[in-house]
Amino acid sequence: MIRKEIPVATARQVTDKVDRHRQRMRAAGFRPVQFWVPDTRTDDFVERIRQQCLKLKGDEAELNALRFAEEAAGQIEGWQ
Repeated sequence: MIRKEIPVATARQVTDKVDRHRQRMRAAGFRPVQFWVPDTRTDDFVERIRQQCLKLKGDEAELNALRFAEEAAGQIEGWQ
């Protein structure tokens, strides 16, 4: 990754813009929330998902969920 220097005036403008946005959102009744999600780019994540999928292979509840999702998707496609 190439680091790019940001001029001080520009950084301050960005900070001010973010502050104004946050003030507007708070005034509208929202609050900021930070949460963490799994990093889907890691090999570990890919392996965990693969293992979970293998555990579900042939599971009756999983097959029912897949059938339901396919039926629902079919109804959406023809809905327009």
